[in-house]
Amino acid sequence: MKIDQPLYAFRREAFMKRMEGGVAIFPSAPISIRSNDVEYRYRQDNDLYYLTGFPEPESVCLLAPDHPSERFVLFMRPRDKDKEVWTGKRFGVEGAKEIFGAEAAYTIDKLDEILPGYLEKAEKVYFAMSRDERFNQKIFDLVGRCRIMRPRTGTGPTSLIDPGEIVHEMRLFKMAEEIALMRQAIAAAATAHLEAMQRTRAGMREYEIEALLEFAFRRLGAQGPAYPSIVASGANATILHYTSNDRQLQSDNLLLIDAGAEYGGYCADVTRTFPVAPTFPSPQREVYELVLRAQKEAIAMIEPGVRLDDVHRRAVEVLTRGMIDLGLLQGVPQEVIEKEEYRRFYMHRTSHWLGMDVHDVGQ
Repeated sequence: MKIDQPLYAFRREAFMKRMEGGVAIFPSAPISIRSNDVEYRYRQDNDLYYLTGFPEPESVCLLAPDHPSERFVLFMRPRDKDKEVWTGKRFGVEGAKEIFGAEAAYTIDKLDEILPGYLEKAEKVYFAMSRDERFNQKIFDLVGRCRIMRPRTGTGPTSLIDPGEIVHEMRLFKMAEEIALMRQAIAAAATAHLEAMQRTRAGMREYEIEALLEFAFRRLGAQGPAYPSIVASGANATILHYTSNDRQLQSDNLLLIDAGAEYGGYCADVTRTFPVAPTFPSPQREVYELVLRAQKEAIAMIEPGVRLDDVHRRAVEVLTRGMIDLGLLQGVPQEVIEKEEYRRFYMHRTSHWLGMDVHDVGQ
């Protein structure tokens, strides 16, 4: 399952209608080196991908709603037969036009020559700081030069605006096609978690469970994990982003798994904790049941009009009262909450937006 090009075109039009003039620049994610000449598996910048579907590195999307004929422009790597033998076929200029609907397309080496022509006539430039510091400096220098020339030319940018103010709010509200992809990601994650629970035994290593999870993701058609899988037994489960996954499981341990699949560019995020042995005693069971109660009461609140902050507050109330009952905290529940003493054991938020990013964008 994938999103068709007409939907990307619809998103671009929606974005440009909200721009109020100017030009918007979206660079691709940089290639990251794993070691020596080995690269990490490439994943496109989410904003660029959301608006274009273009998957290649070393590319730039430019949107210019006021241009008479070139409102959607792509810069990309040139076709190169020798390099394509090693890393696969590139779309090139023709592919950018024919497949992705660009009204103009240029090879990336032409960016410095062509981009100033778009910027010098724009009142506003929409650009967010990227992970590529050299590209950031390139845009700042170009905007600066255009501003210097403005008294002579009468045109040029007067402001630099974060496009996330528009595109991130668009990404927050999912279309039916996006929800379908998220459901696929979540279904793959749920199946993987269940299979891991069924096969977990004392004596296994955490990484064996990790391998089961990620095999299930791929078997079910996902691109792989949406983030490094956390498989944490015993005290490791108290490390929120533990990823070493190398400890041997003991029969008296609880095992925490925080692992989600990515499907079609959309992420799942699922955390579950269960006993390694078939049964588990107090206080493990008491803490488990308290967390489960908080989760169920939070879920029961969810309906249109409820704020995420309200869901978080309800979970905190249930957890705080429970921790006082268990003797983990002392005092009056409301005072403990106001002083945030519960944060010793619950230092994060209850849930978050989900989408192309695991912790998705949007206010």
